[in-house]
Amino acid sequence: MLFVIDIGNSHTVTGLYENERLIGQWRLKSDKEKTADELAISYHALFAMAGIDRSKITGIVLASVVPTLENAWKVCCRDHFSANLKHPPAIVSAKTVAELISIQTDNPSEVGADRLVNGIAAWEEYKSDLIVIDFGTAITFDCVTARCEYIGGIIFPGIRISLEALATKTAKLPHIDVSEPVEKYIGKNTVQAMKNGILFGYGAMIDGIVQGIRHEMPGSPENVQVIATGGMAGLIAPYASTIMYIDPILTLKGLRIFHAKKYCR
Repeated sequence: MLFVIDIGNSHTVTGLYENERLIGQWRLKSDKEKTADELAISYHALFAMAGIDRSKITGIVLASVVPTLENAWKVCCRDHFSANLKHPPAIVSAKTVAELISIQTDNPSEVGADRLVNGIAAWEEYKSDLIVIDFGTAITFDCVTARCEYIGGIIFPGIRISLEALATKTAKLPHIDVSEPVEKYIGKNTVQAMKNGILFGYGAMIDGIVQGIRHEMPGSPENVQVIATGGMAGLIAPYASTIMYIDPILTLKGLRIFHAKKYCR
């Protein structure tokens, strides 16, 4: 089995693959104070609850944008999950993915590991010009050409950050839940107005950015595929007509593909 680990700013998403089949998936808060032993306790318990024998883990791959947690995870994998590994844990970085995707930015080492594996996974599936939108703590747009070249992208604040700012930086606006769909632009009360602003506002912003990016991509604008992933992708997609596909496990797929191409050629 392959243990895949995606360490994000808000959540750490992990999965277990048996060949190409995802047999388990977990989403936990990214607690920067967690020690390696505490991580091991959490995942031993999760595996036990799912009836998974951790001794069958033969591969580990890790992508992280949180250095302190990355170090804890490395120690955790070494001390608690390495008994039957066929290879050392694979760590995603601009250097380690260089043979899979050509990074054509000013400073390749700055590109987040999750963004790189998203690009690899999306290109592997669609093999066309691509815009990959990841709805996480930040919303990222990553642009990959049909030749599997990562040419750059856009980063702006995620939905939760915007909601938190509205509630904490204003005197009367409350914390709200935007999980329920809305149909009309004009809100009849404060909560409705805030929900509409987030859902319609982010949808319109995404459509506008996608249209702009399409015209800067090297190929024909109409051939650019738009894939969304991340926890909020399904929430915003109904308000953004340019989103063509939603793949909630795109990052995990990219980690599996990266590991397979690194060790199984």
